Amino acid sequence: MRLLQSLTRGLEALTYLRTHHGPVRLTELASELEMDKSMAAHLLKTLVAAGYAAQDSNRRYLASNGSQPGKPVQRTLEEVVAIKEAWRPALERLAASTGECTHLAVLVGSRVWYIDKVDSTLPLKVDHPIGALSPLHCTALGKAFLAFGHAETPAELVTYTLRTLTSEPALAQELELTRQRGYAIDDEEFTDGIRCVARPIYDAHDEMIAAMGISCPSVRVDAARLAELGDIVLRESGS
Repeated sequence: MRLLQSLTRGLEALTYLRTHHGPVRLTELASELEMDKSMAAHLLKTLVAAGYAAQDSNRRYLASNGSQPGKPVQRTLEEVVAIKEAWRPALERLAASTGECTHLAVLVGSRVWYIDKVDSTLPLKVDHPIGALSPLHCTALGKAFLAFGHAETPAELVTYTLRTLTSEPALAQELELTRQRGYAIDDEEFTDGIRCVARPIYDAHDEMIAAMGISCPSVRVDAARLAELGDIVLRESGS
C-alpha cells in the first residue's frame, strides 16, 4: 500500500536523528535527505511539536525520548503509519458516501495530530492539513479521545469561538453525552463555520488508538444532518 509521503519523510527525518551521533543542524538534515530547507524545517517543527524531537540551545535537533513535558507520546511514528494504512479505506468510503472531508488523528501529548485525510470534491470544503496539531476540548477528534481514551482534560480550556466550552462542568457534561451517543461533535467550537463529528478507533485489546471524523461547512450541515453524519461515521467499521 502507498505510504503517505509526508509521514514517510517524517520517518526518514526521525531515523536520521536517531542514528546520527550528536545534534543535527537543519541544513545538514536537508542535505542528507535531499529535500529543500522549508520542507526540512516543517518536518522538524512537527517532530518537535509532537514530542519526537527536541532542539538544543544552539538550534540543533536531536531525537527525544518520545515524550513532551509531563505527557507521554502514545504512538511511535511506525505505529502511526500502520494506523494510517489500516484506516485509509474507511476514510475513502466515508468521503465518497458523504461528500465531505474526512480525517484521521492520533493522540500526541495534550493534542490531536492529523495523520491522514480525504478531501471533499465539493467547491466549499474544510481543510485541516496533515501534520496539524489541534486542541482536545473543542474538536470532535479531541473530544473522542477525552470521552473514550486516556486523554486528560486540559488544565486550561482556551476560547477559540463563542461556542467553545470553557468550563469543566460543561465539558464534562458534553463528554458524557458523547459516550451515550458513541461519537463526538464539534459544533463550531474550534473554528467558526465548521462542524465535525468523530468516533474512536480501537485496537485488538480495546485500547483507543486513533479517531476518525468528518468535517464540513456549517452552511451545508445543520444539526439534523450533523446527527446523520455521526451515525454514518459510527457505522464505519474500518478496512
